[in-house]
Amino acid sequence: MVNVKDLKFDKNGLIPAIVVDVFTKKVLTLAYMNEESLNITIKERKTCFWSRSRNKLWLKGETSGNYQHVVSITTDCDNDALVIVVEKDGPACHLGTDSCFNGKVYVNEDKNEFSFDGLYELLEDRKAQMPQGSYTTYLFEKGLDKILKKVGEECTEVIIGAKNNDKKETVYEIADLAYHVMVLMVEMGISVNDIRKELASRHVIDHKVKQEKMTK
Repeated sequence: MVNVKDLKFDKNGLIPAIVVDVFTKKVLTLAYMNEESLNITIKERKTCFWSRSRNKLWLKGETSGNYQHVVSITTDCDNDALVIVVEKDGPACHLGTDSCFNGKVYVNEDKNEFSFDGLYELLEDRKAQMPQGSYTTYLFEKGLDKILKKVGEECTEVIIGAKNNDKKETVYEIADLAYHVMVLMVEMGISVNDIRKELASRHVIDHKVKQEKMTK
């Protein structure tokens, strides 16, 4: 473990802190800490920064309620920068967005990485805009019963593919099922983070069960 005293603060007594979402791994914000705010962060297990514009300590979420609960704090090899992994209660940006980093400067379309969060956002946009000719629009227009029917159909296709021991077909059908399940999630207002948190809670329970078995 690195001692706070061993960190290299700049001439103004500050160190940059990159805040990352524990579930999505998305960079939420870049802020600065002094030794006092870092110690408060560790003690309270909530991010506390030094506001350079207001020249005072700033406990994230103190007024908005969007606290950031600290999972881990890691320093780089030079001990002059931090990465803070958090579980957040709400938007990280003062503009109300999930992350402060939204203005794309360049995107290599050939290397554009897929993510379930990105797909979810696309589906949300489809539901808001309802573009004509879109299959997703068709599903949202038909409503919950149609979406549930498609989820059931895709479940069956996955079972058939797996029963036939056809890996390629099973992968294809699982992808179809995942898409339709995410349409259902958007329809019902269930976020990707809701699922992550549920799975994370089950992981903790599973770990405890394993520990109990080992002690018996």
